[in-house]
Amino acid sequence: MQSEDLIQWNDFTKIEMRTGTIIGAEIFKEAKKPAYKLSVDFGDYGIKRSSAQITKLYQPEELIGRQVIAVINFPAKQIATLQSECLIMGAVDGDEVTLLGTDRPVKNGLRIG
Repeated sequence: MQSEDLIQWNDFTKIEMRTGTIIGAEIFKEAKKPAYKLSVDFGDYGIKRSSAQITKLYQPEELIGRQVIAVINFPAKQIATLQSECLIMGAVDGDEVTLLGTDRPVKNGLRIG
């Protein structure tokens, strides 16, 4: 990693990564690339919607109840017909994305740090 790629601690603390539970998942037919529309419960931070290109490894029905990590303080982004309100975190290997989550259930909305 080059020194110009490094961020300051203050930059990291601005990122609101929080725990949430997927409460809705459906095929996002209008998306250009295969994706799902997700609704995620972040506890005190509310329910937020997102588009996630995770169709290679997951089916919609198996996502319900799964706890994930997401960035919730990006500006909303229009993706086809969906206003995406958070970025679901995952490990990316080509076109396969493995969701990041907790190793045991925790309260929705907890900060990742």
